[in-house]
Amino acid sequence: MAHFTPAKDMPFIDPASVLPTQRGLFYGGAWHDAQDGKTFGITSPGNGQSLGAVADASTADVDAAVASARAAFPGWRDTAPLERARLLRRMAQIVRDNARELALLDALDCGNPAAAMVGDAAIAVAQIDFFAGLVTEMKGSSIPMGPDRLNTSVREPLGVVARIVPFNHPFMFAAGKSAAPLAAGNTIIVKPPEQAPLSALRLAELLADLFPPGVFNVVTGAGRETGQALVAHPHTDSVALIGSVGAGQGVMRSAAERVKPLLLELGGKNALIALPDADPLEVADAMIAGMNFAWCGQSCGSTSRAFLHESLHDAVIEALLQRIVRFRPGRPEDWSTTMGAIISAPQHARILRYIDTAKAEGATLVAGGKVPDSEDTKEGLFIEPTVFTGVTQEMTIAREEIFGPILAVLKWSDEEALLRDVNSVDVGLTCAIWTNDLSAALRISASVDVGYVWVNEVSRHFLGAPFGGVKLSGLGREECLTELMSFTREKNIHIRYGKRAV
Repeated sequence: MAHFTPAKDMPFIDPASVLPTQRGLFYGGAWHDAQDGKTFGITSPGNGQSLGAVADASTADVDAAVASARAAFPGWRDTAPLERARLLRRMAQIVRDNARELALLDALDCGNPAAAMVGDAAIAVAQIDFFAGLVTEMKGSSIPMGPDRLNTSVREPLGVVARIVPFNHPFMFAAGKSAAPLAAGNTIIVKPPEQAPLSALRLAELLADLFPPGVFNVVTGAGRETGQALVAHPHTDSVALIGSVGAGQGVMRSAAERVKPLLLELGGKNALIALPDADPLEVADAMIAGMNFAWCGQSCGSTSRAFLHESLHDAVIEALLQRIVRFRPGRPEDWSTTMGAIISAPQHARILRYIDTAKAEGATLVAGGKVPDSEDTKEGLFIEPTVFTGVTQEMTIAREEIFGPILAVLKWSDEEALLRDVNSVDVGLTCAIWTNDLSAALRISASVDVGYVWVNEVSRHFLGAPFGGVKLSGLGREECLTELMSFTREKNIHIRYGKRAV
């Protein structure tokens, strides 16, 4: 998700033309106002301008959406798997046909660069096509029981799935993360982020006539009421969340009452480890790519702690400072922009506090650390790509997930102490290891307490490879057959078909 090329020659698209016409709640194949008439406003983080208002769903609205999804479930469950696959492939084509407009809409809404958001649309398409191709893989198994008996298991969909998605990749998650539940035969209710809900509404507009009414639904809401109502609802059968550790813990508490299955991808404080034999130039490139500076570091998989061996530390930093200038904050809707805006004013202020804290704790600022003052950024929420050296694991910026463009660089010499520092945090999502020593790569891969490891690679995801974390970074695995299976349940069927035993 970190690698993209700014599209300087992209044809002009009027930003106003990509905004969704519908601003209500989409369920049962139709649009509805919130029952109490409440709405909430959306502001573009790139320029501070209003993008209008959307419906603010109450518990009563969630009840109506869940009832619609539940009514649609039997018909969708009984739809032949290959027919579900056909409709999903049609969904992928619709996204493909509207990719540039959807990218621009997300740029306006969440602040990430439009050129990067085109890549998000492509990832969503790939995920939809991938799960469409797996519909016949939801297989059970048979168990030998001797003559006159058959024992077999079958896979069944769960029912109504609530998908709660975050603000950093709003369209990619709303579209791509709907694929596995739908492929498995579930109906789905998407709860988009309150900071950036517009692309999910536009997706609902595009898909309004594709699926049977009630199969695909979108409810928007500010604050916690909408999400909590979906999680706790007696007729939602599974909840999948991408979000913070705190949000995941809240979902688990609410879901525990009805023992609902959960799929949680939560936060990370991820390490990039450079061994002495690594190429300093490659490591510098990897540090920039792994930080997802285009997204202002707003990614749970960002490698925001870089552990550099003392023998190559200075060479890497020199190369890093030469390369980081490629990322200059700019208006997200400009196709040539390489680094976008921070999602909200509270998050912007929070990141600046982390910068001040790092200085106060003794870290050395070697790049960025300021709010840019260029003409095209003065109205938005921007922060320069920021790098601190001289960081120790006890410092705040090495322990807490910032979700901002701050890279903490730590120097190491002893492998045992290195691994102790890497594993000292309560989260464990990803790790990137840079070395040409296969034995060292395998040894450290086995020692880091995370769910996903890259060796001589960073940030990229690969469909079919299970992605997910350990410790407080979540439950379950995504982007693979396991994700599809997580939206099914196994039923065992035992048949005696011979003569009755005496």
